[in-house]
Amino acid sequence: MLLEDLQVVLKVAQCRSITAAATQLDMLTATASAAVKRVENALGVELFIRTTRKLRLSSAGERYIPDCSQALLMLDQAKQKMQDDLDMVEGDLRIAMSSDLGRNLVTPWLDEFIDLYPKVSLRANISDSLIDFYRDSVDMALRYGSPNEADLYGFKICNVPGLLCASPEYLEKNGTPAHPHDLSSHNGLFYQLHDMIHDVWEFTCQGQAYKVKMSGNRASNDGDLVRRWCVAGKGVAVKSCLDMAADLLAGKVVSVMPEFKPAEKELWLICPSRQLLTPATRRLRDMFKKKTSEILQQLVNKGILDESVLG
Repeated sequence: MLLEDLQVVLKVAQCRSITAAATQLDMLTATASAAVKRVENALGVELFIRTTRKLRLSSAGERYIPDCSQALLMLDQAKQKMQDDLDMVEGDLRIAMSSDLGRNLVTPWLDEFIDLYPKVSLRANISDSLIDFYRDSVDMALRYGSPNEADLYGFKICNVPGLLCASPEYLEKNGTPAHPHDLSSHNGLFYQLHDMIHDVWEFTCQGQAYKVKMSGNRASNDGDLVRRWCVAGKGVAVKSCLDMAADLLAGKVVSVMPEFKPAEKELWLICPSRQLLTPATRRLRDMFKKKTSEILQQLVNKGILDESVLG
């Protein structure tokens, strides 16, 4: 009985669908179906009850799948322990990233990482939608915000202040707001998630909170597009300092009303299981920490951020 066939069986049991399992495992449905059939033939029982509309575990499958899952977990743990002992940096890195951060900052870092560790292969999922680790078949996610699910594991990478940004050309044409109350006359560039437009912006200054309902003529579910609109002088946008770092350092955009601060976030590298905290994951975490620290230091040196962000 092949180990790869057992992994297919477990994925089918998890997805309750051979087609969905095949998609997540990046194989043909026929190949996955054949793997299931080989395991069933070897055991002499049917693990799944198939109908035209759905698939469910048989009574034999209900008994077998948990034991099979535990056995494969023990094999994975043994492999990881060996890799940890030998400090082996290899295997697949299946990572999810937000659009702006992933395209414009992290992708070159990942290229550098693979050059350093040629036994590592990469699968990148770039999307601003919240990742479901099991549905989207990824091993880790680099995202803003700490994990709020009890079964997730994560590493904080850095603090990430938000900034109100605009291009010099836009400000020259429309004036520079000095207070949140001034924003009512400016064009907001909005991030949209699940048909909800984030057009209420919040700021704090010396402990005082301000909330502004913005108006604007552009919204997108792609954070990278919002950044591009901002650089092109189409309006003002609240963005993470990492997303805007290159444009801020190049003078393509400036931080507006810096004393009025949008919410500060944190960047985290999150995994759904301790079994995925491999040497490759830890080395990647260390690279992310180093790279983001260098960018934040540049922003501090330019006077764009306060030095406290490095703490």
